[in-house]
Amino acid sequence: MDSATAREQALDAAEKLFYGRGIQSVGMDDIRGASGVSLKRLYQLFPAKEQLVEAYLERRDVRWRGGLAAHVEREPDPEGRILAVFDWLEQWFGEADFRGCAWINSYGELGARSERVADQVRAHKRAFRDYLASLVAGAGLPEAVTGQVYLLAEGAMVTAGITGGTRPAAEAREAARSLLATR
Repeated sequence: MDSATAREQALDAAEKLFYGRGIQSVGMDDIRGASGVSLKRLYQLFPAKEQLVEAYLERRDVRWRGGLAAHVEREPDPEGRILAVFDWLEQWFGEADFRGCAWINSYGELGARSERVADQVRAHKRAFRDYLASLVAGAGLPEAVTGQVYLLAEGAMVTAGITGGTRPAAEAREAARSLLATR
């Protein structure tokens, strides 16, 4: 197995296990067993578990933000694009394996002890906020709306992760709709 294939298999296993069970409860031997990549090869690819966590978050970020943008771009109305963020969140919250925000979860587990993980989380959240800022600007709304929409989305993610339901996205969308109506 070449390095690229081994890396992808290891990351696939890591994502499933880290997201499903939590980072601290998953050992490198668990990743080995789930990925079929030998422990020796796994440590060649990722000399420390922290590096595997970092790579998992980087890869998930690209996919997560890409999926969000693809969904939002289908909406032609600029204000509708802001609301489409919450529609996408509602779909995500309804997925069978939804277990909250991977970055919030990772930060909760490791953020105080791992600067690399904390940096990945901050970068993801900054990119998400920047994306929302671009939607707000595209709708011709005041910059202050960005922070409000961001907090609605983040609050919905946390609440959905705890409650396991899609309702927080619908409630946040309605709050965002009210916010946009006052502008």
